[in-house]
Amino acid sequence: MDPRATGQFDRGDISFIVVAGAMVFFMVPGLAFLYSGLSRRKSALSLIWAVAASNAVVIFQWYFVGYSLAFSSTATNGYIGNLRNFGLMKVEADPSPGSPLIPEILYSFFQMEFACVTAGILMGGLAERGRVFPAMIFIFFWMTFVYCPIACWAWSTHGWAFKWGVLDFAGGGPVEIGSGVGGLAYAWVLGRRNERELLNFRPHNVGLVGLGTFMLWFGWIGFNGGSAFGANLRAIFAIWNTMIAASFGGMVWCLLDFRIERRWSMVGFCSGTIAGLVAATPSSGYLRPWSSVVVGVLAGTLCNFATKVKFLLRIDDALDLFAEHAVGGVVGLMLNAFFAETAVIAMDDVTIGVRGGWVDHNWKQLYIQFTYVVATCAYSFVMTALVAKTVDLIPGLKLRSSPEGEMLGMDEVEIGEFATDYIELRRDVADCSTFGFTRGSNGYIPHAATNETHAQDTSSNDDPHHRIDEPTAPERLEPLTEKNECGTVTPS
Repeated sequence: MDPRATGQFDRGDISFIVVAGAMVFFMVPGLAFLYSGLSRRKSALSLIWAVAASNAVVIFQWYFVGYSLAFSSTATNGYIGNLRNFGLMKVEADPSPGSPLIPEILYSFFQMEFACVTAGILMGGLAERGRVFPAMIFIFFWMTFVYCPIACWAWSTHGWAFKWGVLDFAGGGPVEIGSGVGGLAYAWVLGRRNERELLNFRPHNVGLVGLGTFMLWFGWIGFNGGSAFGANLRAIFAIWNTMIAASFGGMVWCLLDFRIERRWSMVGFCSGTIAGLVAATPSSGYLRPWSSVVVGVLAGTLCNFATKVKFLLRIDDALDLFAEHAVGGVVGLMLNAFFAETAVIAMDDVTIGVRGGWVDHNWKQLYIQFTYVVATCAYSFVMTALVAKTVDLIPGLKLRSSPEGEMLGMDEVEIGEFATDYIELRRDVADCSTFGFTRGSNGYIPHAATNETHAQDTSSNDDPHHRIDEPTAPERLEPLTEKNECGTVTPS
């Protein structure tokens, strides 16, 4: 039944997308748990806060102007929309720009959840040194000037990439490259963490990493399956491809880590799973399941090796946004040029006449996909860096915390609460004197130069591999019954 002819929509399609949108929303707390587990304990809650708050900011931005800039049907320039749908005006029961199977008001909700997840991914760039309030100002403008234009290119019926025939099913460009390359640019503007903070950096809670990964995997089923915009065969193919790519990505990454560490890393398995999910995002609605085996294997392999890029560039991409999301998105987009099939694309019964890749003898699809990848990568990096630097120059909105704040942890200086504040511990680390700071009436201040005894104690260890956050005998961590002079601070 053609909804444009009858003015009605299939209730099954509507219900399917409502549920898929709710599953995509579930990815936001999944990201929060994942980032919290990957960080040090002293900055875990700040990342949860950043992901949660960015979700609220993006909902406002998408309602206010974002949807109109990405999908307004009257814009014709091919690069960004206009303000016809400002404040969701005239977004009601007409067939959506993405598919005639669902109404536009539902389409706007589903696309909003994509935007929320993208912003949440990008918040990983703050890890352990970024201030959260300036990041919220940044994310509003980033959505406006980076995400919305790229979404317009790929998905708007007037977008230049859409009209050129680019195959990007669920967001390899706007979501994955946008957040991955954007996260790299944001980390570049922030600068590297203190070198001592980079020594022996490891996740503080691998259990949360696993929980967050499987919450993401669950949500990704709705993310990719819902991008068929109806309860149809194409959605089932997208879900199958998502599952296959994720499983092979996790296994391959884990094996690659085992060859070096001789341990079956849980963090490695989770990293590979996410790499496979990322690569499935642009490809899952175009491929047959056998092709997704290749997608998962290549994503797990190339994303694993790409974690070394940040060392070559000397950019402190602490949570590997570039390696996971940008490289994974590029893998999925480029493999569309080889394995996309017209028969799979048409299984939603409305996307007719779209050509696949090389398996359909469409040889030019390779350079179309490559050009799109280059354009989105370049635009994402340059515009993210410009937006971040502009916000950073505004008085009071400096993106990075102070050196003492970085040492104490973002939870202490930015949030005032802690992710694991269920017990108070005394620490060589918890004693601010370890870091050379004392809590004063105006905040944390350096010790006076006259404190020679402490200065000698803390400067005598010249070993560059000595971890500042490990207590040394005989000063072991022990329970306290009251707060110490630094307050209840428990960084790892």
